[in-house]
Amino acid sequence: MWLKIVKLKDWWKLRSFIKRGLQIASDCRLTSVPNFGSEPYLISIGRHVTIASNVAFITHDGATWVIRDQPKYRGVLKFGRITVHDNCFIGYGSTVLPGVSIGPNSIVAAQSVVTKDVPPNTVVGGVPARVITSIEEYAGKVLANTPDYDREAYRRNKAAELLRLYPRPW
Repeated sequence: MWLKIVKLKDWWKLRSFIKRGLQIASDCRLTSVPNFGSEPYLISIGRHVTIASNVAFITHDGATWVIRDQPKYRGVLKFGRITVHDNCFIGYGSTVLPGVSIGPNSIVAAQSVVTKDVPPNTVVGGVPARVITSIEEYAGKVLANTPDYDREAYRRNKAAELLRLYPRPW
């Protein structure tokens, strides 16, 4: 199985990051190619990871440019490896900062800014991202709120079944 990406044109963009050292497992799903920044060789993405659109992985702190001209800070660098472990989901528009590890079986909510390590089996969200709940609690809530639907109808025509469940207001 190879990487699932929505647009074929994105394949060439992703391939260039891989050639520059990005480590990404073959069974990941990308809705578009994330911004892997200028140091893709500092990014490792495990198996069965989904990354939504507009996600950015930032492996350095460019703000050090402000202080590098001062003698005390000449030559200062701030880089960090980013590791996304197996079976994770990173939501739309999220930003992952340098030195962060996202634990296995974790979810990063949309528009989050991940500044610290994400513990395994958790859902995090916010700016900065913080633990919201456990995966087990999240799964229970999703199950409890799943409507009664016709699975065969959903398989045949997803849009029609969803519109039956959630009709238009007018």
